[in-house]
Amino acid sequence: MALLEIEGVTRRFGDFAAVDDVSLSVEAGEFFTLLGPSGCGKTTLLRMIAGFDLPDAGRIVLAGEDLAGRPPELRPVRTVFQSYALFPHMTVEGNVAFPLQMARVPAKERGARIAAALEDVRLIGFGKRYPHELSGGQKQRVAIARALVTHPTMLLLDEPLAALDAKLREELQIELINLQKEVGIAFVYVTHDQTEALALSHRIAVMNRGRVEQLDEPSKIYGFPKTRFVADFIGHCNLLSGPIASNDGGIVTLDVTGLGPVRIATRSSLAVGSSGMVALRPEKIRIAAVAPTDSPDNHFRGTVADLLYMGDVTVYRVATEGGARIEALLANSQSGRAKFFEVGDAVETSWPVDAGHFVDA
Repeated sequence: MALLEIEGVTRRFGDFAAVDDVSLSVEAGEFFTLLGPSGCGKTTLLRMIAGFDLPDAGRIVLAGEDLAGRPPELRPVRTVFQSYALFPHMTVEGNVAFPLQMARVPAKERGARIAAALEDVRLIGFGKRYPHELSGGQKQRVAIARALVTHPTMLLLDEPLAALDAKLREELQIELINLQKEVGIAFVYVTHDQTEALALSHRIAVMNRGRVEQLDEPSKIYGFPKTRFVADFIGHCNLLSGPIASNDGGIVTLDVTGLGPVRIATRSSLAVGSSGMVALRPEKIRIAAVAPTDSPDNHFRGTVADLLYMGDVTVYRVATEGGARIEALLANSQSGRAKFFEVGDAVETSWPVDAGHFVDA
């Protein structure tokens, strides 16, 4: 049995369903992420787990116990907010001690538990400092230590890295991964950042308009999106759609506007004439001045319309002869502004039949 079971949970605000009949489970010790754009329902779902909001329908079961009717302070979960919500007039030790005081933990036991929590987040020696004397990353760790000091069954994190700069956010992602392994409890993490979700999670639930579009491991979410929304939301992706021209022997051919026949290796039962789509990541596409002699099954000539130099890679947007746009990614093998092609250059894009993932349109 999973640690957390969410069964048919719905939350409405008037006629608007913020969370619409969601069912999912979280395992013990799992780093589980709720991912989606603003307004998709992920924070509302987290608030219902925490007890700050109540479902209109469905059940939330933690460690075999239905949480209905249990107020937030009596649930064995703790929440870390984006703002961290530290008390500015209290020291680090005072902030971490606060939930112990609220739980009426005897004073003689508090010191050891505070020290252990600060050691978990590598803040030994910071106990006498105040929040204004800490960096953004240190404040986050204090908030986590305060959440962990009562030994919760599960830790809930609501976009805790959103306000940080890119470099610090990357550093703290690594710290969160290591911390979750060390403390060994389940984390339920909310974010709108796809890269962050892919880096941190054991599993991801991609949410859209109150529903879960796909729940899977990060590599499968990225490589095998089940819906158009997931393919488009997770990273960069070429979405090539059109009617099925043929479906034979594990190869489906789509008639894509602006390209023509595009072949995809897939086992699909869709009939000829049905709509289909292939999700094709830019890094799967070859781009060359002239197609190599071992050119894959799909190849289309075009002109470089735009390029975006990103340091380690360059992203090219190629306008094909039929008017379609294809985005291809090429690694830069040398330092400096290494560009293999310029805007206006004639190129050929190509990819094998198994490079893309077929999605029923």
